[in-house]
Amino acid sequence: MTVSGFTFNAFSENTYLLHDATGACAIVDPGCYERREQQALQQFITDNKLRVELLLNTHCHIDHVFGNQFVLDTWPGTPFLIHQADLATLRAVPTYAPNYGFPLYNPAEPTGFLTPGEPLRFGETELEVRFAPGHAPGHVVFYHEPSKVVIGGDVLFRGSIGRTDLPGGDYDTLIQSIREQLLTLPDETTVYPGHGPATTVGAERLSNPFLR
Repeated sequence: MTVSGFTFNAFSENTYLLHDATGACAIVDPGCYERREQQALQQFITDNKLRVELLLNTHCHIDHVFGNQFVLDTWPGTPFLIHQADLATLRAVPTYAPNYGFPLYNPAEPTGFLTPGEPLRFGETELEVRFAPGHAPGHVVFYHEPSKVVIGGDVLFRGSIGRTDLPGGDYDTLIQSIREQLLTLPDETTVYPGHGPATTVGAERLSNPFLR
C-alpha cells in the first residue's frame, strides 16, 4: 500500500490517499475547501489512474471534512464511513463553519459506520480500524500491518498529542487511546498524523513529553 499526502486549508490539515497495485484507493480526511485544492486531489487521482473505493474520516472536526461532499459528487456511489460516535460532531460543522470563515462548506452525510475490529477492504488492501477517542468522541485510526503504517488523525503528533479542549475531548481518554491503540504497534510503525510531519511509534514512545 502506498500513502500519498496533501496539506490543505487554513488549518494545514493532512489529507491522505491510500492506494495499492490494483489502482484502488481510499481517501482519508479530505480537507480540500478551495477549488484549487479540490482540483489538486482530483488531478492526482486522474493522473495516477486510481479508482476511488472508499471515503473515510478519522474524525469529523471541520478541517478534516471540508471535502467530503466534493468527493461524493466527483466519484458518485463512493461509500462514506465514519465512527457512529462522531456523527454529532459531523452534523455540528455547519453551525459554526461560517463563523470560522468557511461559508461555502457543503455538508455530507455518511453512508455507513465503521466498526473497530472489523477489517476494512479496498482493492487488495485490508485495514484494521482502531477506536481511539479523546480528541473527538468517535475518533478512529487505520492500521495497515503489512506496510507498518497507521493513519492517525489528530491523536498523536511528532512530539505532541491532539487537543482535548474541544467538545467531546478528554485528556485521560486520549492518553489511554494512545497507549492502547498506538503504542501497542511495532516501534517501526510510521504514524501519518492529521497535521505536521510523519513520525514513528518508537520515536514517540522514547521522546514524546506527553507519554512519559
